[in-house]
Amino acid sequence: MENTAIQIVKTFQDAGYEAYFAGGSVRDLLMGHEPKDYDIATSAKPDEIEAIIEGMHLESKSIPIGKQFGVILGIVHGHEFEIATFRSDSSTSDGRRPDAVIFTSAKEDAVRRDFTINGLFYDPFQKKVVDFVGGQKDIQQKRIRFIGEPHERVKEDHLRILRAIRFKNQFEFKYHPTTEKAIQELGHLIKDISWERIRDELNKMMLSGRRASAIDELVELGIMPHLIPEFMQTEGVDQPHQYHQEGDVMQHLLKALHDVPEEWVELDLLWAVLLHDIGKPATFELAPDRIRFDGHAGMSAQMARKILKRLKFSKASITKITWMIDHHMTIALIPKMKRLHQVNLFLHPWFEDLMKLHWCDEHGSIPIDLSLYETIMGLYEEFKNEKLLEDHSQPKLNGDEIMALTGLKPGPRIQEILHLLREAQLEGQVTTKEEAEGFVRGVGEG
Repeated sequence: MENTAIQIVKTFQDAGYEAYFAGGSVRDLLMGHEPKDYDIATSAKPDEIEAIIEGMHLESKSIPIGKQFGVILGIVHGHEFEIATFRSDSSTSDGRRPDAVIFTSAKEDAVRRDFTINGLFYDPFQKKVVDFVGGQKDIQQKRIRFIGEPHERVKEDHLRILRAIRFKNQFEFKYHPTTEKAIQELGHLIKDISWERIRDELNKMMLSGRRASAIDELVELGIMPHLIPEFMQTEGVDQPHQYHQEGDVMQHLLKALHDVPEEWVELDLLWAVLLHDIGKPATFELAPDRIRFDGHAGMSAQMARKILKRLKFSKASITKITWMIDHHMTIALIPKMKRLHQVNLFLHPWFEDLMKLHWCDEHGSIPIDLSLYETIMGLYEEFKNEKLLEDHSQPKLNGDEIMALTGLKPGPRIQEILHLLREAQLEGQVTTKEEAEGFVRGVGEG
């Protein structure tokens, strides 16, 4: 992809235009990270960008994804690149989009961007960084700083509040004092952003390596009450000390989120971890023996559903996340369940995700006790090794055979017998077809 990006820059420069890598790709290169994508900024106008891209290669094409703002999507060698004309923005009236853009110089384009670390250009041929905003120094000093007047940058696009928090935690940087002040003073503006944009930015936070730190900072800077006020209710809610020496419910949730293994990082699981005990405050009870949260799993699932709907998550994600939350206390019952009920859970497509949630739940606690996790995973491995799915989950007789043996006619009773036969197989009471026939005759007579 990098070679194709370099080829595009060369094509524009050969045609007499300025062209550079821009924004996040330059930041990542300077920090020693591999860019996920390459944005290109150029002095060419949108029509000229389209003509150059279309003429590069037989399979190259351009898509005017934001032509009125000077942005063209170029697809070259199967890779996508946002290619934008140098521009400056006029005022914004919606806290997101500029009311108009003016095509201008590289310097003017740099100073309209959000943070100094994102306002850099790079010429891959001269191997030269073009820095009008002091971004290189801020990278060296590990500092997040708005370009220009911080309050004005936030007012131009309120989502920059969340972006600042994400970048600061993702890169383990610190804020420039004026940047932090603007975030604190204007944090309430985040409520004017669409829930879809908020969701997307929160998802980026969740996928970063320092997700728990970012969520904690949303609380510390007073942003979380505008996003997930239900999460704020978990602060200061005590838990039984013998099981939760880590602190209150909020600390438990943050610790659980912090300990999610990187190989398990997937949005549905991450959100289930964050919200799995969100219903504890509503179910808090100071019982004679200890603090209790009876029914908190179901309450948490209900509350999570409302939160996720508000954040415009897909129905599929909401269903999966809330199922995991609703069942996260069922885990404790598995070792004593009938084999049929165990297998029904083992066969569930989200069972392994449920166990990952349980592992994270335990890691969110001090002391960490993984004995139940290990017991259940042992049963699960036994289930898979015995190939119960293949050998025992399907009844050894079908409905026609049961009717022939019992003389019963089609109806609900046949389904009842099939269910009983399956349960008997799973419990090990029936292991052969002959034993199944004897079992069905006995049940049919009953």
